[in-house]
Amino acid sequence: MFRSTHILSGKTLYERAAQPMEEFEYELRRLQYRQREFAALKVTERAALLQDFADRLAAGRDCLAEMICEEVGRCLRECEAELDKSVELVRYYAHLAPELLAHKTIATQAALSQVRFEPLGIVLAVMPWNYPVWQVLRFAVPALCAGNGCMVKPAPSVGRVTEALFELVGKDLPAGVAWLAEPDVRHAVARTDALAFTGSTDIGRRLAAQAGLYMKKTVLELGGSNAFIVMNDADLAQAAKDACYSRFRDAGQSCNAAKRIIVTEAVADEFIPLFLEECAKLKIGDPMDPQTTLAPLHRRDLREKIHCQVLDALVNGAEVLCGGQIPECTEKGWFYPATVLDKVNRNCRVYHEEVFGPVAVILRALGEEHAVALANDSPFGLGASIYAKDTAKAWQFASKLQTGAVYINRHTSSDLRLPFGGVKASGYGRELSEFGLYEFVNVKSYWQK
Repeated sequence: MFRSTHILSGKTLYERAAQPMEEFEYELRRLQYRQREFAALKVTERAALLQDFADRLAAGRDCLAEMICEEVGRCLRECEAELDKSVELVRYYAHLAPELLAHKTIATQAALSQVRFEPLGIVLAVMPWNYPVWQVLRFAVPALCAGNGCMVKPAPSVGRVTEALFELVGKDLPAGVAWLAEPDVRHAVARTDALAFTGSTDIGRRLAAQAGLYMKKTVLELGGSNAFIVMNDADLAQAAKDACYSRFRDAGQSCNAAKRIIVTEAVADEFIPLFLEECAKLKIGDPMDPQTTLAPLHRRDLREKIHCQVLDALVNGAEVLCGGQIPECTEKGWFYPATVLDKVNRNCRVYHEEVFGPVAVILRALGEEHAVALANDSPFGLGASIYAKDTAKAWQFASKLQTGAVYINRHTSSDLRLPFGGVKASGYGRELSEFGLYEFVNVKSYWQK
């Protein structure tokens, strides 16, 4: 069932084998029965069950964080932060769900007219490996609050984390795991009522097309190549520090990281050395070691892909300011150094593609308007940051950015209280906040004469 090795050996820990379709069908029927019972509960009763789950998740935090570190390869403190934020997420929705899902009476010519928020049924989620708890719960918790059931197809390389998470979920909540082979996902889309997907744009397009054949509601959280814009009047030291943190946290394996550092020519020669100083402080090592600040990549093929992107950039005129070489095997694991590419142009793959690893791309803008144009010259539109002391001007520039979020004088992140999602090739739909809760409900109108 599992192939067991260790992440620091350069392989994946506990890769889970696919299950036969008959098992999926059996589990789906059981889940559908549980979902109907769960949906019949009062919202306050569902919220209470989720509060109990939050307590179990908090109690299992340290053990689960170590599993994530071992299976994914991220630094332990980053895994602990993922668990802390996940607990906060569950409690946030459990607290707000009764208010957000309350019937809304609307004044019309009717004797009584209302809007009610009713569940869709079973939401299928196809999830990635990089945040194996947070990304599952980010869709599942609001969906459960609304009375849906959740069927999760996780990445097979995070099998142990996933099974430990669902042991904590328990039997009170209608949520299950589907260890499906990729060819079987289309059948699962047809048999469920909605789809949530987090992952690459290419796979997202295919899944959206499959869901479209069956008219299933979808929410897609896809790739990102976030712009980190440094304007003429920015606090350059703070911008350099934040850019380094955002680009290289989680070994650069985050859709919402700063990937394109866009700096105006007026301050580029001052900013870039400050940025390189911050990059030089990163330490490669065992992700369990508190001193480590740059963990290994999750798989060998991921390292090979980003190295090919770096080599392509160099062939097409970019310059490497640091890193750019696969290190000798002084440490076990798929390590790649913090790499900074300058003078990147449109002929380079990294200009257009998402770089899912510790490689920062520097784009030099002729001026501030050009910086915004460079930020928009991307197929992706997840998030962006603008660093400027003149915040009024920063807000004007922010309105021109084609993204789902803009952060001013802060690196891109996510906040439970604000919607998270993108535009263009970064997907559609929103997670988090009340908007994430309303994605998987039937907003149903009632009218009584």
